[in-house]
Amino acid sequence: MPRVSEEHLERRRRQIVDAARACFIRKGVHATSMQDIFAEAGLSAGAVYRYFKSKNEIIEANISTVVGDMHAFFDELSHADPLLPLDEVIEQLAAKVVDLSGENGPLRLAPEAWALAVHDPEIATYVAANVTALRETWTAYMSRLVQAGFLPADTDVVAVGKTLFAVVPGFLVQRLVLGDFSPEELRRGVRALTRESMLTLPT
Repeated sequence: MPRVSEEHLERRRRQIVDAARACFIRKGVHATSMQDIFAEAGLSAGAVYRYFKSKNEIIEANISTVVGDMHAFFDELSHADPLLPLDEVIEQLAAKVVDLSGENGPLRLAPEAWALAVHDPEIATYVAANVTALRETWTAYMSRLVQAGFLPADTDVVAVGKTLFAVVPGFLVQRLVLGDFSPEELRRGVRALTRESMLTLPT
């Protein structure tokens, strides 16, 4: 019997992940059953369970796909040479969020993943690892700004990294719920808040 190629295995795995994402977006993660995923993928239960032991593993695979894309994109921005200013980094990240959160975009699942993480320890561990990685990228970028002289030498880059991490999820929530927030508008807001006159009270 011929061995199944790695390419075939990866295509089948991707088929299952994509089918699950379509179900999650259409019905919500909680309301989606494994039977829904079997039907959407056009595969038997045995075929799906060959690749994933549980629904949680399929959820994690979907999270991994979108977080991996975001992290790779953000890592490239944060290490760009020459160093990019904060408002440009924010705008480009927001534009990536828009690209990944369209009608069938995988980033639409992020709020549900965060909600699941509050109650499901398995999902929480996975989400926490990804959040930590993204926050550390923010911290590293802040360190570059300090080294370049754009921020004071005593800047708490860890605190600033945690704070800036919170900006992108907030942007995503407003995009998904209200649909009235653009990357350009976010950039204008960041520029307004980071002006020296906005950070120093008049004496």
